[in-house]
Amino acid sequence: MDLSVVVPTLNDRDELGSCLDALTAEVPTEILVVNGPSTDGTSGMVRDREDVSVLVETDDRNVNVARNAGLDRARGDAVAFVNPTMAVEEGWLDAVTHALDGADAVTGPTHEQLRAGVATDTSESRTIRGRTVTYFNGGNAAFTREVLEELDGFDEYLEIGGARDVAHRLAGLDYDVAWATDMCVAREAATDGGMTERNWRTRYRSLAYRMAKNYGVHPTVSLRTVRHAFTDAASTLRDVARGDAKPTSWFGNGRDVVVGSVAGYKDGLRARYADRSPRRNPNGWSTRADRAVAVYDRR
Repeated sequence: MDLSVVVPTLNDRDELGSCLDALTAEVPTEILVVNGPSTDGTSGMVRDREDVSVLVETDDRNVNVARNAGLDRARGDAVAFVNPTMAVEEGWLDAVTHALDGADAVTGPTHEQLRAGVATDTSESRTIRGRTVTYFNGGNAAFTREVLEELDGFDEYLEIGGARDVAHRLAGLDYDVAWATDMCVAREAATDGGMTERNWRTRYRSLAYRMAKNYGVHPTVSLRTVRHAFTDAASTLRDVARGDAKPTSWFGNGRDVVVGSVAGYKDGLRARYADRSPRRNPNGWSTRADRAVAVYDRR
């Protein structure tokens, strides 16, 4: 099996270097870096490396556009996607190729390098309207080319949640996602105790869009969105009680959740009827050919 590895990146120069070092040691195959409009010298660093087969420059900050731009030029009969802030561990390639011999897609654990030890992600599945949806880490996943062509790649409407959307669409097409325990990547996790600020409007627009697009007008869509909203509202309210957030921010977040959910639901239904095929991807890989503004190909 010929494997191509696509690494989408945006202002990740230092972490990307470690990622590419690990890939080169483990995967003697085609490596494609898709660089968004980075301003940290990523382009020069990648062009100076002999181990990168293709560098694709884009002017879009959307990771799903970058993934599809990598697909445009990947030649392998299987394609993997690796986050630039992660490093593949020993045995990663063998795990990918072995799993894809009997599955349509594969993912594996992410090891967080913490002072307190090592935490490993586990497989996550949900049953939604009779479908068993197996979620996966979009920064550590591989697919056969046949599956990617059937999915028409990633949905470029989504700024976040592209991997979750693919998981729903894989389930809708009756494809399997294998869990390979040796397909490991590692990354250093923040240990300063800081909090990551979320863009609630984008988060809920993505969630509502994915649910409406893949499942249509059904109580499941609104119920799952509302359940997520209540869980997040309770968590944020605890932050207010501890003094980590202001009451005004809690109300502002609630407004963003509502606005994002309504916009996502509307756009999701529009997308569902724009592409009525099982792949549910009106904003996919085949819809455009102008993602790259420059390509450096050493092959």
